[in-house]
Amino acid sequence: MSLPPEPMFQPPEGLMGFFLPALLAARSEAWALKDASSGRYAQVSAHWLGWLGLPADSVLGHTDTEIFDASLATALRAAEHTALAQGDPLASEHRFDWAGQRQACTVLRCATGPDAEGRRWLLSVWRDLSEEQRQQAQLKQALEQIEQQQRAMEQLRRELADQALRDSASGLYSRAHFEDQLRREVDLSTREHREFALVLMAIDPVSDKVRELGPAGQARVLEAMGSLLRSGTRAMDASCRLDEGRFAVLLSGVGLATAHSRMEGLRRKCATQIVMLGGQELGFTVAMGVASFPHTAHTQDELIAACEAALAEAQRRGGNHVTLAAIRFEPSR
Repeated sequence: MSLPPEPMFQPPEGLMGFFLPALLAARSEAWALKDASSGRYAQVSAHWLGWLGLPADSVLGHTDTEIFDASLATALRAAEHTALAQGDPLASEHRFDWAGQRQACTVLRCATGPDAEGRRWLLSVWRDLSEEQRQQAQLKQALEQIEQQQRAMEQLRRELADQALRDSASGLYSRAHFEDQLRREVDLSTREHREFALVLMAIDPVSDKVRELGPAGQARVLEAMGSLLRSGTRAMDASCRLDEGRFAVLLSGVGLATAHSRMEGLRRKCATQIVMLGGQELGFTVAMGVASFPHTAHTQDELIAACEAALAEAQRRGGNHVTLAAIRFEPSR
């Protein structure tokens, strides 16, 4: 960068020797030297002029009031008075509109004592913060985008992990995952002395129309069954597909009577559900067996056996039926 233009009036030689190290260090910076008493610029760097887009003759020998608007000139002069009063270097931050853009800068001011002629001088080094703030804003935006991508990836990871636990045909949990949840529910209910219900269900023999459609028809029925189970159970419940046409539902914190009422509603939905395939309307019904812990069983194996027995009874009655397991009564001692 070329040297700044000659000042309108030259500071004393001794003073320049005092300021020379600072001026050399600030050569690539935006700096200015003022007569402290008059506030007129004695010398400025080319970088300072270039940053503000000002010609040298409009600055040298002029005051801030003649260059800037009143509010900025007042703020600059107030900071200069503070620097002159305390004697130590003083940094201040200024924000102002210039050439149609919002500017932000820090100004470091260093003042000297009176020279041989009784004048004091003030060196100010300006640092433009606008580009730094723009970079910080861009960095913040980039970090927010990275965080959004990380959240999206984490969501995708959870969805993929969840999909790995589900049956592709029905969208319900797999048998292995369901059995893990059932074990946890038994342990939790045993510790906290609370009840829950287990439901086993089986799709009744399908109609001739479904059989004629083959695998596509059976797949459509499984899909409809899975949709009804997902929409008809709470987030705390768990539904799974056990095998070809059998399903299980774990109703957390639910007693036998409530479970029966809810499953009766689900049975009616299944019987009236409209399933379409290739322009044909398909229908299906289900048989259900309901047992509860600990009223109808005290262990996981007993609970499953009670459910199986109730389901078998519902099927023996012709299907499309909800049967409750018998409540166990402990003999009095």
